[in-house]
Amino acid sequence: MTTTASSLILADDASITIPRRKTRPVPVGSVMIGGQHPVVVQSMINEDTLDIEGSVRAIRELHEIGCELVRVTVPSLSHARALEKIRKTLEDTYQPVPLVADVHHDGLKIALEVAKHVDKVRINPGLFVFERRRTSGEYSQEELNAVHQSIVESLKPLVESLASQNKAMRIGVNHGSLAERMLYMFGDTPLGMVESALEFVHICEELDYHNLVISFKASRVPVMLAAYRLAARRFDALGMDYPFHLGVTEAGDGEYGRIKSTAGIGTLLAEGIGDTIRVSLTEDPKKEIPVCYGILQALGLRKTMVEYVACPSCGRTLFNLEEVLHKVRQATYHLTGLDIAVMGCIVNGPGEMADADYGYVGRGPGMIALYRGKEEIKLVPEAEGVNQLVELIKADGRWLEP
Repeated sequence: MTTTASSLILADDASITIPRRKTRPVPVGSVMIGGQHPVVVQSMINEDTLDIEGSVRAIRELHEIGCELVRVTVPSLSHARALEKIRKTLEDTYQPVPLVADVHHDGLKIALEVAKHVDKVRINPGLFVFERRRTSGEYSQEELNAVHQSIVESLKPLVESLASQNKAMRIGVNHGSLAERMLYMFGDTPLGMVESALEFVHICEELDYHNLVISFKASRVPVMLAAYRLAARRFDALGMDYPFHLGVTEAGDGEYGRIKSTAGIGTLLAEGIGDTIRVSLTEDPKKEIPVCYGILQALGLRKTMVEYVACPSCGRTLFNLEEVLHKVRQATYHLTGLDIAVMGCIVNGPGEMADADYGYVGRGPGMIALYRGKEEIKLVPEAEGVNQLVELIKADGRWLEP
């Protein structure tokens, strides 16, 4: 995997060099995916795209809470045409929002129409050209060539349209919808997923089109990881420096859906793979955004909220640590770029929280020591601890009103 060094600066100015896969920057409206640009957060609205008012509202709500790229589905030509009104309404009543359109079954006409109104078109190689399912029998080379030629003929007009507008395409492979030919040649495997994407990438490159983002999604984390790792090796070996879109598709809901998404997306990001992410939850899409930013912040890739450091508590703890952490969080959650530590006792507290900007440490029965970095600032009664922490942050000029 071709990598480039990216330094993450910690609170004490120490730097850690993390190898990142080297990718080209791809423009998607006002957002850049890949290159040295921050990992982009995206999600998808649930509204029927024919519902102009509802779609505009949903897109705006997502964008206002930090979703940088919003995807909509366009199952028909009328849905594609509706994007013109959605985009114009956003520009007139709010602001331009980078939009992606999902095109699935036999979608050339739909894709050509929607390409006029969005910043990126996502196609699924397994569904873009209709291919009759076979129950038995082998493919002849003639049949394989005929299907490939159909793909070329369908993809070329879309590529030419996007290229003329300097717009992007996502080649989005899904483990559950591989084309029949790919299943025949490679099986239901990560290799089949990678080969499916490569077929489309090669066609785009032959047409001198390179504004591509690639994804290899699966609902099972091990399959997803294997596909992206294999893709990174194959693409880099071929000199294809296209950015990757990460996601565990159909992750479900609740705690486990978040765990699955974090296990897949976080693992790859830690390996330097991935340039844009979407957490796919069976919940209100707005609930996906905090998970995305949580993953990025935990890895030091984005800092958009307070980083809380807190010990798990033990017999030395002289106050209700869980309750105090909750109070500290309530008072400071709206701040950005700060590390705040809440530690139960003086034994490990100052050492374990050395990287924090501020510390709240149990010092004795009913007493709290407040720290700025590694320096103890003052000793205060526990009842005044949270208020005094806020006052310390204010005195340093790092406070913002909620």
